[in-house]
Amino acid sequence: MQSRTILHVDLDAFFAAVEQRDRPELRGKPVVVGGGGPNQRGVVSAASYEARRFGIHSAMPLREAGRRCPDAVFLPVDGRKYLQVSRDVMAILRRYTPLVEPISIDEAFLDVSGSRELFGDGPTIARAIKDAVRDEIQLTISVGVATTKLVAKIASDLEKPDGLVVVPPGEEAAFMAPLDIGRLWGVGEKTATALREYGVRTMGDLAALPVDLLERRFGKHGSTLAERARGVDADRVVGEGEAAKSVGHEHTFDVDTSDREMIERTLLAMADGVSGRLRASGVRASTVTVKIRDSSFRTITRQRTLPEPTDLTEPIYRVALELARPEVRGLRIRLLGVSASHLGEREQLGLFPSDDPRRRSAIEAADRLRRRYGERAVTRARLLGTGLPAPFERDPRSSSERRGVHGAVEAERRSRAPRPEGQEAPDPDVDEVPAEDA
Repeated sequence: MQSRTILHVDLDAFFAAVEQRDRPELRGKPVVVGGGGPNQRGVVSAASYEARRFGIHSAMPLREAGRRCPDAVFLPVDGRKYLQVSRDVMAILRRYTPLVEPISIDEAFLDVSGSRELFGDGPTIARAIKDAVRDEIQLTISVGVATTKLVAKIASDLEKPDGLVVVPPGEEAAFMAPLDIGRLWGVGEKTATALREYGVRTMGDLAALPVDLLERRFGKHGSTLAERARGVDADRVVGEGEAAKSVGHEHTFDVDTSDREMIERTLLAMADGVSGRLRASGVRASTVTVKIRDSSFRTITRQRTLPEPTDLTEPIYRVALELARPEVRGLRIRLLGVSASHLGEREQLGLFPSDDPRRRSAIEAADRLRRRYGERAVTRARLLGTGLPAPFERDPRSSSERRGVHGAVEAERRSRAPRPEGQEAPDPDVDEVPAEDA
Protein backbone atom coordinates (compact mmCIF):
# COMPACT_ATOMS: atom_id res chain seq x y z
CA MET A 1 0.00 0.00 0.00
CA GLN A 2 1.40 3.36 -1.05
CA SER A 3 2.02 5.80 1.80
CA ARG A 4 0.17 9.07 2.09
CA THR A 5 1.76 12.34 1.04
CA ILE A 6 0.87 15.15 3.42
CA LEU A 7 1.94 18.78 3.17
CA HIS A 8 1.81 21.33 5.94
CA VAL A 9 1.83 24.87 4.56
CA ASP A 10 2.60 27.75 6.92
CA LEU A 11 2.70 31.41 5.95
CA ASP A 12 5.81 33.09 7.34
CA ALA A 13 5.12 35.83 9.95
CA PHE A 14 1.81 36.23 8.17
CA PHE A 15 0.25 39.45 9.51
CA ALA A 16 3.58 41.29 9.62
CA ALA A 17 4.57 39.99 6.17
CA VAL A 18 1.32 41.29 4.66
CA GLU A 19 1.98 44.73 6.14
CA GLN A 20 5.55 44.74 4.83
CA ARG A 21 4.30 43.66 1.41
CA ASP A 22 1.76 46.49 1.26
CA ARG A 23 4.07 49.13 2.76
CA PRO A 24 7.53 48.82 1.19
CA GLU A 25 8.99 51.35 3.63
CA LEU A 26 8.52 48.73 6.39
CA ARG A 27 10.59 46.06 4.69
CA GLY A 28 13.66 45.19 6.70
CA LYS A 29 12.27 46.91 9.79
CA PRO A 30 10.96 45.33 13.00
CA VAL A 31 7.17 45.26 12.66
CA VAL A 32 4.78 44.28 15.45
CA VAL A 33 1.10 43.68 14.68
CA GLY A 34 -1.36 43.77 17.54
CA GLY A 35 -1.86 47.35 18.62
CA GLY A 36 -1.38 51.00 17.81
CA GLY A 37 1.64 51.42 20.07
CA PRO A 38 3.87 49.92 22.75
CA ASN A 39 2.00 51.67 25.56
CA GLN A 40 -1.33 50.05 24.79
CA ARG A 41 -2.75 47.08 26.63
CA GLY A 42 -2.97 43.89 24.64
CA VAL A 43 -0.67 41.31 23.16
CA VAL A 44 1.39 40.80 20.03
CA SER A 45 -0.51 39.03 17.25
CA ALA A 46 2.48 38.77 14.92
CA ALA A 47 6.09 39.92 14.71
CA SER A 48 8.27 40.22 11.65
CA TYR A 49 11.50 38.26 11.63
CA GLU A 50 13.36 41.51 12.20
CA ALA A 51 11.35 42.00 15.40
CA ARG A 52 11.90 38.41 16.48
CA ARG A 53 15.63 39.06 16.71
CA PHE A 54 14.78 41.13 19.79
CA GLY A 55 12.92 38.21 21.35
CA ILE A 56 9.47 39.50 20.42
CA HIS A 57 6.90 36.79 19.76
CA SER A 58 3.14 36.32 19.50
CA ALA A 59 1.13 36.56 22.74
CA MET A 60 3.80 38.79 24.34
CA PRO A 61 2.37 41.92 26.01
CA LEU A 62 2.73 44.94 23.76
CA ARG A 63 4.48 46.88 26.49
CA GLU A 64 7.13 44.18 26.80
CA ALA A 65 7.60 44.20 23.03
CA GLY A 66 8.09 47.98 23.14
CA ARG A 67 10.62 47.62 25.95
CA ARG A 68 12.62 45.07 23.96
CA CYS A 69 12.56 47.05 20.73
CA PRO A 70 11.67 50.76 21.13
CA ASP A 71 12.22 51.34 17.40
CA ALA A 72 9.68 48.72 16.31
CA VAL A 73 6.75 49.80 14.16
CA PHE A 74 3.48 48.91 15.90
CA LEU A 75 0.40 48.37 13.75
CA PRO A 76 -3.21 47.43 14.55
CA VAL A 77 -4.63 44.12 13.35
CA ASP A 78 -6.33 44.46 9.97
CA GLY A 79 -8.46 41.35 10.19
CA ARG A 80 -10.40 41.97 7.01
CA LYS A 81 -7.25 42.23 4.91
CA TYR A 82 -5.59 39.18 6.45
CA LEU A 83 -8.69 37.06 5.95
CA GLN A 84 -8.82 38.00 2.28
CA VAL A 85 -5.14 37.14 1.79
CA SER A 86 -5.71 33.85 3.60
CA ARG A 87 -8.58 33.04 1.25
CA ASP A 88 -6.34 33.78 -1.76
CA VAL A 89 -3.68 31.42 -0.44
CA MET A 90 -6.19 28.66 0.29
CA ALA A 91 -7.49 29.02 -3.27
CA ILE A 92 -3.99 28.27 -4.56
CA LEU A 93 -3.76 25.18 -2.35
CA ARG A 94 -7.07 23.86 -3.70
CA ARG A 95 -5.64 23.84 -7.23
CA TYR A 96 -3.62 20.80 -6.23
CA THR A 97 -6.10 18.80 -4.14
CA PRO A 98 -9.63 19.07 -2.72
CA LEU A 99 -8.25 17.68 0.55
CA VAL A 100 -7.24 20.99 2.12
CA GLU A 101 -7.74 21.38 5.88
CA PRO A 102 -7.15 24.93 7.13
CA ILE A 103 -6.22 24.82 10.82
CA SER A 104 -5.85 28.56 11.31
CA ILE A 105 -5.83 31.71 9.22
CA ASP A 106 -2.21 31.13 8.16
CA GLU A 107 -1.69 27.39 7.87
CA ALA A 108 -3.24 24.28 6.39
CA PHE A 109 -2.69 20.60 5.77
CA LEU A 110 -3.01 19.09 2.30
CA ASP A 111 -3.28 15.44 1.31
CA VAL A 112 -1.80 15.27 -2.20
CA SER A 113 -1.64 11.47 -2.38
CA GLY A 114 -4.14 11.45 -5.24
CA SER A 115 -2.48 14.31 -7.10
CA ARG A 116 0.75 12.59 -8.14
CA GLU A 117 -0.24 11.79 -11.72
CA LEU A 118 -1.41 15.34 -12.38
CA PHE A 119 1.17 17.40 -10.51
CA GLY A 120 4.06 15.16 -9.48
CA ASP A 121 5.31 13.97 -6.12
CA GLY A 122 5.03 15.81 -2.80
CA PRO A 123 8.21 17.89 -3.06
CA THR A 124 7.31 18.91 -6.63
CA ILE A 125 3.86 20.07 -5.54
CA ALA A 126 5.34 21.88 -2.54
CA ARG A 127 7.73 23.83 -4.77
CA ALA A 128 4.91 24.69 -7.18
CA ILE A 129 2.79 26.02 -4.32
CA LYS A 130 5.68 28.04 -2.92
CA ASP A 131 6.29 29.60 -6.34
CA ALA A 132 2.60 30.39 -6.86
CA VAL A 133 2.24 32.09 -3.47
CA ARG A 134 5.42 34.09 -4.05
CA ASP A 135 4.50 35.13 -7.60
CA GLU A 136 0.79 35.80 -7.13
CA ILE A 137 0.56 37.00 -3.53
CA GLN A 138 4.14 38.20 -2.89
CA LEU A 139 4.48 36.23 0.34
CA THR A 140 6.65 33.33 1.40
CA ILE A 141 5.54 30.07 2.93
CA SER A 142 7.32 27.21 4.63
CA VAL A 143 6.28 23.67 3.75
CA GLY A 144 6.83 20.29 5.36
CA VAL A 145 6.33 17.13 3.31
CA ALA A 146 5.85 13.78 5.04
CA THR A 147 3.59 10.76 5.34
CA THR A 148 1.74 12.09 8.42
CA LYS A 149 0.32 15.40 9.59
CA LEU A 150 2.44 15.32 12.72
CA VAL A 151 5.76 14.97 10.90
CA ALA A 152 4.79 17.43 8.16
CA LYS A 153 3.97 20.07 10.79
CA ILE A 154 7.28 19.62 12.57
CA ALA A 155 9.15 19.69 9.26
CA SER A 156 7.57 22.95 8.13
CA ASP A 157 8.82 24.69 11.26
CA LEU A 158 12.49 23.70 10.99
CA GLU A 159 13.76 25.99 8.24
CA LYS A 160 11.53 29.07 8.45
CA PRO A 161 11.20 31.42 6.69
CA ASP A 162 10.72 30.20 3.10
CA GLY A 163 11.66 26.65 4.06
CA LEU A 164 11.01 23.28 2.46
CA VAL A 165 11.76 20.13 4.48
CA VAL A 166 10.98 16.69 3.06
CA VAL A 167 10.83 13.54 5.21
CA PRO A 168 10.86 10.49 2.92
CA PRO A 169 8.60 7.51 3.72
CA GLY A 170 10.19 5.17 6.25
CA GLU A 171 12.49 7.86 7.68
CA GLU A 172 10.02 9.40 10.12
CA ALA A 173 11.56 7.92 13.29
CA ALA A 174 15.10 8.83 12.21
CA PHE A 175 13.99 12.37 11.38
CA MET A 176 12.30 12.80 14.76
CA ALA A 177 14.97 11.16 16.91
CA PRO A 178 17.45 14.07 17.33
CA LEU A 179 14.79 16.75 17.85
CA ASP A 180 14.10 18.22 21.27
CA ILE A 181 10.98 16.82 22.93
CA GLY A 182 9.68 20.38 23.26
CA ARG A 183 8.84 20.25 19.56
CA LEU A 184 6.47 17.33 20.04
CA TRP A 185 2.80 18.20 20.26
CA GLY A 186 1.62 16.92 23.61
CA VAL A 187 4.84 17.81 25.44
CA GLY A 188 4.70 21.11 27.26
CA GLU A 189 6.87 22.41 30.06
CA LYS A 190 5.44 20.21 32.80
CA THR A 191 5.42 17.05 30.69
CA ALA A 192 8.98 17.77 29.56
CA THR A 193 10.07 18.20 33.20
CA ALA A 194 8.51 14.85 34.09
CA LEU A 195 10.20 13.15 31.13
CA ARG A 196 13.59 14.55 32.08
CA GLU A 197 13.34 12.54 35.29
CA TYR A 198 13.81 9.54 33.00
CA GLY A 199 16.70 11.15 31.11
CA VAL A 200 14.57 12.11 28.12
CA ARG A 201 15.86 15.08 26.14
CA THR A 202 15.09 14.14 22.55
CA MET A 203 12.30 12.35 20.76
CA GLY A 204 14.63 9.45 20.24
CA ASP A 205 15.06 9.19 24.01
CA LEU A 206 11.29 9.20 24.40
CA ALA A 207 10.75 6.56 21.72
CA ALA A 208 13.26 4.30 23.48
CA LEU A 209 11.39 4.28 26.80
CA PRO A 210 9.25 1.22 27.56
CA VAL A 211 5.62 1.94 26.75
CA ASP A 212 4.41 0.42 30.01
CA LEU A 213 6.57 2.88 31.96
CA LEU A 214 5.06 5.82 30.07
CA GLU A 215 1.55 4.50 30.63
CA ARG A 216 2.16 4.17 34.36
CA ARG A 217 3.39 7.77 34.50
CA PHE A 218 1.03 9.46 32.03
CA GLY A 219 -1.87 7.05 31.59
CA LYS A 220 -3.16 6.42 28.06
CA HIS A 221 -1.38 9.57 26.95
CA GLY A 222 1.92 7.76 27.57
CA SER A 223 1.49 5.32 24.70
CA THR A 224 0.39 8.17 22.45
CA LEU A 225 3.57 10.08 23.28
CA ALA A 226 5.69 7.07 22.39
CA GLU A 227 3.97 6.73 19.02
CA ARG A 228 4.30 10.40 18.21
CA ALA A 229 7.98 10.37 19.08
CA ARG A 230 8.40 7.90 16.20
CA GLY A 231 6.30 10.02 13.86
CA VAL A 232 3.22 7.79 14.01
CA ASP A 233 -0.02 9.71 13.42
CA ALA A 234 -3.14 8.14 11.92
CA ASP A 235 -5.05 11.42 11.74
CA ARG A 236 -6.20 12.12 8.19
CA VAL A 237 -6.60 15.41 6.37
CA VAL A 238 -10.24 16.47 6.49
CA GLY A 239 -11.36 18.35 3.41
CA GLU A 240 -13.60 21.38 3.83
CA GLY A 241 -16.50 19.65 2.12
CA GLU A 242 -16.84 17.22 5.00
CA ALA A 243 -19.36 18.38 7.54
CA ALA A 244 -18.10 18.99 11.03
CA LYS A 245 -19.92 17.13 13.77
CA SER A 246 -19.14 19.69 16.44
CA VAL A 247 -17.69 23.11 17.08
CA GLY A 248 -15.19 23.23 19.92
CA HIS A 249 -12.94 25.70 21.67
CA GLU A 250 -10.30 24.91 24.33
CA HIS A 251 -7.80 26.82 26.41
CA THR A 252 -4.81 25.61 28.42
CA PHE A 253 -3.84 28.02 31.20
CA ASP A 254 -0.24 29.15 31.41
CA VAL A 255 -0.43 28.45 35.15
CA ASP A 256 -2.96 26.04 36.66
CA THR A 257 -5.67 28.08 38.34
CA SER A 258 -8.42 27.76 40.93
CA ASP A 259 -9.56 31.36 40.50
CA ARG A 260 -13.32 31.24 40.03
CA GLU A 261 -13.51 34.52 38.11
CA MET A 262 -10.78 33.44 35.70
CA ILE A 263 -12.48 30.10 35.10
CA GLU A 264 -15.87 31.70 34.46
CA ARG A 265 -14.40 34.36 32.17
CA THR A 266 -12.61 31.66 30.21
CA LEU A 267 -15.83 29.69 29.80
CA LEU A 268 -17.53 32.87 28.60
CA ALA A 269 -14.80 33.58 26.05
CA MET A 270 -15.03 30.05 24.70
CA ALA A 271 -18.83 30.08 24.57
CA ASP A 272 -18.59 33.35 22.64
CA GLY A 273 -16.17 31.81 20.18
CA VAL A 274 -18.30 28.69 19.71
CA SER A 275 -21.52 30.66 19.17
CA GLY A 276 -19.82 32.95 16.65
CA ARG A 277 -18.62 29.96 14.67
CA LEU A 278 -22.11 28.44 14.72
CA ARG A 279 -23.60 31.64 13.33
CA ALA A 280 -20.88 31.92 10.68
CA SER A 281 -21.72 28.41 9.52
CA GLY A 282 -25.48 28.90 9.54
CA VAL A 283 -26.14 26.19 12.12
CA ARG A 284 -27.49 25.76 15.63
CA ALA A 285 -26.40 23.23 18.23
CA SER A 286 -28.56 21.08 20.49
CA THR A 287 -25.89 19.82 22.90
CA VAL A 288 -23.23 21.59 24.98
CA THR A 289 -20.19 19.76 26.36
CA VAL A 290 -17.58 21.02 28.79
CA LYS A 291 -14.17 19.51 29.31
CA ILE A 292 -12.10 20.03 32.43
CA ARG A 293 -8.54 18.90 33.11
CA ASP A 294 -7.01 19.45 36.53
CA SER A 295 -3.38 19.76 37.60
CA SER A 296 -3.06 15.98 37.95
CA PHE A 297 -4.11 15.53 34.28
CA ARG A 298 -7.45 14.02 35.29
CA THR A 299 -9.99 14.87 32.58
CA ILE A 300 -13.74 15.21 33.09
CA THR A 301 -16.35 15.77 30.38
CA ARG A 302 -19.96 16.68 31.02
CA GLN A 303 -22.69 17.39 28.49
CA ARG A 304 -26.33 18.47 28.40
CA THR A 305 -28.99 18.72 25.73
CA LEU A 306 -30.50 22.20 25.37
CA PRO A 307 -34.25 22.83 25.52
CA GLU A 308 -33.96 24.16 21.97
CA PRO A 309 -31.09 24.48 19.47
CA THR A 310 -29.11 27.71 19.65
CA ASP A 311 -26.31 29.72 18.08
CA LEU A 312 -26.18 32.34 20.86
CA THR A 313 -23.54 32.83 23.53
CA GLU A 314 -25.77 33.14 26.59
CA PRO A 315 -27.49 29.73 26.57
CA ILE A 316 -24.23 27.97 25.72
CA TYR A 317 -22.37 29.81 28.47
CA ARG A 318 -25.13 29.25 31.02
CA VAL A 319 -25.13 25.48 30.48
CA ALA A 320 -21.32 25.31 30.37
CA LEU A 321 -21.16 27.17 33.67
CA GLU A 322 -23.72 24.89 35.29
CA LEU A 323 -21.83 21.83 34.11
CA ALA A 324 -18.41 23.12 35.16
CA ARG A 325 -19.08 24.68 38.56
CA PRO A 326 -19.54 21.44 40.55
CA GLU A 327 -16.49 19.88 38.92
CA VAL A 328 -13.94 22.66 39.48
CA ARG A 329 -14.52 23.22 43.19
CA GLY A 330 -11.33 22.75 45.17
CA LEU A 331 -9.24 21.93 42.11
CA ARG A 332 -6.46 23.68 40.22
CA ILE A 333 -7.55 23.70 36.61
CA ARG A 334 -5.17 23.15 33.73
CA LEU A 335 -7.49 23.10 30.72
CA LEU A 336 -11.07 24.07 29.93
CA GLY A 337 -13.05 23.29 26.82
CA VAL A 338 -16.51 24.12 25.52
CA SER A 339 -18.03 22.45 22.48
CA ALA A 340 -21.41 22.37 20.77
CA SER A 341 -22.71 19.38 18.83
CA HIS A 342 -25.79 17.85 17.19
CA LEU A 343 -25.76 20.60 14.59
CA GLY A 344 -28.68 21.52 12.37
CA GLU A 345 -29.18 24.07 9.63
CA ARG A 346 -30.67 27.31 10.99
CA GLU A 347 -33.17 27.61 8.13
CA GLN A 348 -34.36 24.03 8.55
CA LEU A 349 -34.80 24.44 12.29
CA GLY A 350 -36.93 27.54 11.86
CA LEU A 351 -37.71 30.15 14.51
CA PHE A 352 -38.01 29.48 18.21
CA PRO A 353 -39.96 31.39 20.85
CA SER A 354 -36.72 32.67 22.37
CA ASP A 355 -35.67 34.37 19.14
CA ASP A 356 -35.74 38.15 19.67
CA PRO A 357 -35.41 39.94 16.28
CA ARG A 358 -33.86 43.06 17.82
CA ARG A 359 -31.35 41.09 19.82
CA ARG A 360 -30.38 38.96 16.83
CA SER A 361 -29.99 42.06 14.71
CA ALA A 362 -27.54 43.49 17.26
CA ILE A 363 -25.58 40.23 17.42
CA GLU A 364 -25.32 39.98 13.64
CA ALA A 365 -24.15 43.60 13.49
CA ALA A 366 -21.36 42.75 15.96
CA ASP A 367 -20.43 39.74 13.81
CA ARG A 368 -20.13 41.99 10.78
CA LEU A 369 -17.83 44.35 12.67
CA ARG A 370 -15.62 41.43 13.73
CA ARG A 371 -15.41 40.14 10.18
CA ARG A 372 -14.45 43.58 8.91
CA TYR A 373 -12.13 44.84 11.64
CA GLY A 374 -10.91 41.71 13.41
CA GLU A 375 -12.00 39.57 16.34
CA ARG A 376 -11.22 42.20 18.99
CA ALA A 377 -13.29 44.92 17.34
CA VAL A 378 -16.24 44.00 19.57
CA THR A 379 -15.53 42.48 22.98
CA ARG A 380 -17.71 41.72 25.97
CA ALA A 381 -17.02 44.07 28.88
CA ARG A 382 -16.36 41.14 31.22
CA LEU A 383 -13.54 39.96 28.96
CA LEU A 384 -11.69 43.29 28.73
CA GLY A 385 -8.20 43.17 30.19
CA THR A 386 -8.29 39.45 30.88
CA GLY A 387 -5.42 38.56 28.55
CA LEU A 388 -7.45 35.64 27.23
CA PRO A 389 -6.95 34.73 23.57
CA ALA A 390 -9.54 36.13 21.20
CA PRO A 391 -12.12 33.59 20.06
CA PHE A 392 -10.97 31.78 16.97
CA GLU A 393 -11.62 33.40 13.60
CA ARG A 394 -15.13 33.31 12.21
CA ASP A 395 -15.61 31.75 8.80
CA PRO A 396 -14.89 34.66 6.41
CA ARG A 397 -17.06 33.39 3.57
CA SER A 398 -20.54 34.65 2.87
CA SER A 399 -23.46 32.32 3.40
CA SER A 400 -23.76 31.82 -0.35
CA GLU A 401 -20.22 30.43 -0.42
CA ARG A 402 -20.73 27.99 2.44
CA ARG A 403 -22.06 24.52 1.90
CA GLY A 404 -23.75 22.94 4.85
CA VAL A 405 -21.66 23.15 7.99
CA HIS A 406 -18.18 22.65 6.63
CA GLY A 407 -17.16 26.12 7.80
CA ALA A 408 -17.52 24.93 11.39
CA VAL A 409 -14.14 23.22 11.61
CA GLU A 410 -13.62 21.65 15.00
CA ALA A 411 -11.08 23.37 17.23
CA GLU A 412 -9.23 20.07 17.48
CA ARG A 413 -8.27 20.48 13.82
CA ARG A 414 -6.23 23.55 14.65
CA SER A 415 -3.38 21.74 16.27
CA ARG A 416 -2.91 18.11 15.32
CA ALA A 417 0.79 18.76 15.53
CA PRO A 418 3.56 20.16 17.72
CA ARG A 419 3.63 23.55 19.36
CA PRO A 420 6.70 25.76 19.36
CA GLU A 421 8.86 24.98 22.37
CA GLY A 422 7.41 26.40 25.55
CA GLN A 423 3.77 26.29 24.48
CA GLU A 424 1.84 23.74 26.47
CA ALA A 425 -0.48 21.14 24.95
CA PRO A 426 -0.40 18.14 27.27
CA ASP A 427 -2.39 15.63 25.24
CA PRO A 428 -4.27 15.19 21.95
CA ASP A 429 -6.62 18.00 22.93
CA VAL A 430 -5.97 21.48 21.77
CA ASP A 431 -5.17 24.64 23.63
CA GLU A 432 -6.04 27.98 22.10
CA VAL A 433 -3.27 29.87 20.32
CA PRO A 434 -3.08 33.31 18.74
CA ALA A 435 -4.57 33.50 15.27
CA GLU A 436 -1.14 33.93 13.67
CA ASP A 437 1.93 32.43 15.18
CA ALA A 438 4.81 31.83 12.85
